[in-house]
Amino acid sequence: MTKKINGFNAAALIVLLTVFLVFSCSKRTQTFSLAFYNVENLFDTIDDKHKNDNKYLPDSKVSWNTERYQHKLDNITKVFAAIDSTELPSVIGLAEIENIAVLTDLVHHPTISAANYKILHQESEDERGIDVALLYRPDKYTPVETTYIKLVFPFNPTNGTRDILYSKGLANDKDTVHIFINHWTSRYGGQEKTIPFRKYTAQVLKVYTDSIFSVNPHANILIAGDLNDNPDDESVAVDLGAVEPVQPYLNKRLYNLSVKQYKMGGGSLYYRGWDMFDQIIVSTPVLTGENGIKATSRDQTVVKKDWMLYYPKRGEPRPSRTATSQYYGGYSDHLPVFLKMITE
Repeated sequence: MTKKINGFNAAALIVLLTVFLVFSCSKRTQTFSLAFYNVENLFDTIDDKHKNDNKYLPDSKVSWNTERYQHKLDNITKVFAAIDSTELPSVIGLAEIENIAVLTDLVHHPTISAANYKILHQESEDERGIDVALLYRPDKYTPVETTYIKLVFPFNPTNGTRDILYSKGLANDKDTVHIFINHWTSRYGGQEKTIPFRKYTAQVLKVYTDSIFSVNPHANILIAGDLNDNPDDESVAVDLGAVEPVQPYLNKRLYNLSVKQYKMGGGSLYYRGWDMFDQIIVSTPVLTGENGIKATSRDQTVVKKDWMLYYPKRGEPRPSRTATSQYYGGYSDHLPVFLKMITE
């Protein structure tokens, strides 16, 4: 009788252990991360007759040659590797990319080639010849649907600009996320004069996020980009409706993870002072974790390493840029922003 009892106990223990292991594996936590970086005019050295790339050619003022182009790739990938000390980001949104060729050179760079990044990109009608793009690690993100949202301004329909890149996909092969990569109209020519362009872009983006919420009020939405406005500007706070994440989080809302740092004087680029143009905005479930994926912080990280900065004789350090009318050899006039999440 004792042997039978012991036998039964051993068998029961094995069953319980198996159930526990299966359950533990199914609930295994994985990381998923989003970075955004305006890389400041990543142009190749080849003249494209259909683009305004004259500032980035071998005979330009900055003498944009192969050596300087390669140095730019070295710099960008060095920044990628420094964004997260544990691993390269799952997805990286980019702004100021000339074409698919520079993206291909970027993902094959030895510093990041092991991540096997894939590319989402389409040529836009931007007057400067720059686009947005999304790089993704296929082991972390699986695109299901990609749309390039063309912006036609009703008050200035001939003004060509970059698209909004929308990608719906699976994070870690299980949780659906909706990613929007943005580069809104710059303030070049005057802030007041360009406000309508950014407001209209925000309104278009809001139509898309509202349509997603109408299908699934608990959708995981991730918005990243150089918005060329600060978190408290009307385009962001009112037209898009992205506000500071303060509990209780409301349903079908967008929360701006850059607000707190901006209020404290932080920023992602410097011109007479810090501006927080580069922002990550998320929907409520990304903060609560109710739909499979959860942010590890209510604040985005502005990646700001000493070696990414220029130290002037007067004033505070600011992003070390590549070029203006002369060549400096830095990284970018923007700093990257980053958000880490977990999935179960």
